[in-house]
Amino acid sequence: MVAVVTGASGGIGLEFCKALAARNYDIVMISIDDEPLHVAAVAIAESYGVRTYPMTLNLCMEDAVDRIFAYLENFNLAPDVLVNNAGIFSFAPVCDIPEGKVEAFIDLHVRATTVLSLRFARYFRKRKKGYILNMSSMSCWMPMPGIAMYSSTKAYIRAFSRALAYEMKDYGVRVMVACPGGIATNLFGLPDNLKRLALKLHAIERPERFARKAVERLLRGRQQYINGAINRLAILFVGMMPTPVRMLVKHRMLDRGISKP
Repeated sequence: MVAVVTGASGGIGLEFCKALAARNYDIVMISIDDEPLHVAAVAIAESYGVRTYPMTLNLCMEDAVDRIFAYLENFNLAPDVLVNNAGIFSFAPVCDIPEGKVEAFIDLHVRATTVLSLRFARYFRKRKKGYILNMSSMSCWMPMPGIAMYSSTKAYIRAFSRALAYEMKDYGVRVMVACPGGIATNLFGLPDNLKRLALKLHAIERPERFARKAVERLLRGRQQYINGAINRLAILFVGMMPTPVRMLVKHRMLDRGISKP
C-alpha cells in the first residue's frame, strides 16, 4: 500500500505520514523544504519499518503533478491514498499581502489541489478504489478580516471536495475534506506559551491526534471531518456574527499591528 502526502516535512503533514505509516503504508513524502523532508523520511522509515520516498517539489510549478506521476512511475509505485495537505497562511489584510503571496494562495490551495485531486481521481477511478483527503479549515465558513485569502481558498477546497466525493462514490473512490479548528502547529505563528494554554483549555488539538483521527475517518469512507464538538458549534456562532463584531475583531487585532504580510 502506498500513500502520497504533500506538505510532508512538518506539522500536520508529517503527522499524516506517521499515521499512515502506522497502518503499513509506504509513503511518498512531498515538500518544498528539502533538508527537513529527507530527515523526516529517514526517521519514519526507521520508526515504522516502511519505505519512504522523499520528493522535493514546489507544487506551484505548472508541471508539478506531471513530475509526481513520473516519480511514482520511476519507482513503480501504485498509490492508494492522496493527502493534499500543503498550504500557506498570512494574517494580514488582503491589500497588505505581497502580490506573489496572493498568487501562491491561488496556485497552491486552488490550482494544485484541484489538479492533484483530478489526476488521482482519474487514476483511482480506473482501479475502482482509492482515497483522497483534502485539507480545508474551519475558517472556510468564516469571512473574517485578516485571513481573507486563506479562508476563501480553503472554502473552495471544501466545496470542491464535497462535490468530488459525490461524483466518485459510484466508482469506489472515497474523497474526504478535513476542516480542522485550531491545531498546535507553527502555521499560525502562535507563541509557545499561548499554544500551551490553548492546549490545556482544549481550544486547539495536537496535530498527531488530529491526523490519526482524520485518517481513521477517511478509510471509513467519511466525506467531511471537523474535529471537536466545540469547533462544530463555533461554525454556527461565527456564521451568525454581525458585521460590528467582525469590525471589532479587525480594529482590536489587525489594526494594532498583530498582522504581518
